Amino acid sequence: MAKGDWTDIENDLIVSDYFAMLAKDFAGSRYNKAEHNRRLQTLIHRGRGAIEFKHQNISAVLMSLGEAWLPGYKPAFNFQMSLVDVVVRWLARNREWLIRDTTAPWAFQEAPQLWVGPPPTMSNEPPPEELEKTLHIARKFDVAGRDERNRALGRAGEEMVVRHERSVLRSAGREDLSRAVRWVSQEDGDGAGFDILSFTPDGRSRLIEVKTTNGWDRTPFHISRNELAVAEERPSEWRLLRLWNFSREPRAFEIAPPLTAHVSLTATAFQATFN
Repeated sequence: MAKGDWTDIENDLIVSDYFAMLAKDFAGSRYNKAEHNRRLQTLIHRGRGAIEFKHQNISAVLMSLGEAWLPGYKPAFNFQMSLVDVVVRWLARNREWLIRDTTAPWAFQEAPQLWVGPPPTMSNEPPPEELEKTLHIARKFDVAGRDERNRALGRAGEEMVVRHERSVLRSAGREDLSRAVRWVSQEDGDGAGFDILSFTPDGRSRLIEVKTTNGWDRTPFHISRNELAVAEERPSEWRLLRLWNFSREPRAFEIAPPLTAHVSLTATAFQATFN
């Protein structure tokens, strides 16, 4: 059996095999992890345990990149950055993966209400070294920018929230307000500083900005200067709804202004004007 650091060739083989299983998992097709492991053993001459642990490393890389990972392979973070490069290369060669079909099972049914929980806190964050490694990778590969540019993902997330808001209001006996919910970003275009105009059951406005990711709840996101301005001008109405784990089992949490009570805001671009 091979020993020492994994080569790029070995990493390429196991990453391709991992995505083959992940594609089957998303499609609801049956696959046998043990069979995949045995086949890899013959290709790369690594033991069963080493292959399983590398699968956990790949899960951790995907988590850091704001992507879903295989159930049953709990993310393990003591991986080399060379593995990240291999996963990123695979994604670059298979660009359709990042823009894959975002149509969820609820799309053709009466939409269920979203699970909306509390936002992440210091009390439930991962160990510092894991969190720092995850955030470093997310920054290096601009995961927030990638999600922002994924129009299909963003639109699907907003549509789900529109359906959720209408369902909540109908359940509260406010069919009138349910009908008044507006998908502002689709009807009027971007620029309002929020995506959806909704209401509380007692009729107060809710200005909802939706941020969607296939990743975990701590995946970074972009927020515009205009969105921040509206949040500051109308703090009692404006809400950021973070929709995460979208491609597998969508979950959400809400953040109310001031945003700095929950997140750190980092300038990623500057406007240059001549003196």
